[in-house]
Amino acid sequence: MTTISEFLVPDHKNCDKLFADAESAVSLGEWDKAAMIFNDFRAALLHHFDMEEVVMFPAFEAGTGMKGGPTEVMRAEHRQMIVLLNLMPDALLHKKMNAYLGDADTLLILLQQHNIKEEQMLYQMADQVLSKESEALVERMRAVA
Repeated sequence: MTTISEFLVPDHKNCDKLFADAESAVSLGEWDKAAMIFNDFRAALLHHFDMEEVVMFPAFEAGTGMKGGPTEVMRAEHRQMIVLLNLMPDALLHKKMNAYLGDADTLLILLQQHNIKEEQMLYQMADQVLSKESEALVERMRAVA
C-alpha cells in the first residue's frame, strides 16, 4: 500500500530536479533549453499543487475537521509560488538572466520551506489520519489531469 508521503515526496524531488535543470540551463545561456525545461517544471509543479488541493487537502480537512489549519497555509504558499511561476517566463523570453535567477532564488527558498513543512508535518499527519483510504487517495491524485 502506498502512503500519501510515499507518493508525494518523490513528486517534490521530480519538481526540484526540473527546477535545478532549468536554472542550470539559464546560467549557461541555453535559453531555448531553459524555456523547455522551465515549462516542464511549471506544469509539474502546478500538477502537484492540483493533486494536493483537489484531492489530498479536502480529504485531510474532512478527516481532521481542520479547515483553516495547515492546508490553508499550504494553499497560500501555493498562490505565492504561482505569482513567481507566472513572472519567470517573461525573463526567459527576453533572456534576462539576472531577473530569472533572482526570481528563481526567491522561488527556491519558498519551495524548500514549503516542502519541508509538507514532508515533515502535513504528509505525516495525513498518513496517520487517512491511512485507511490512502490507496484510494493516491489513485485519485494520479487521475488529476
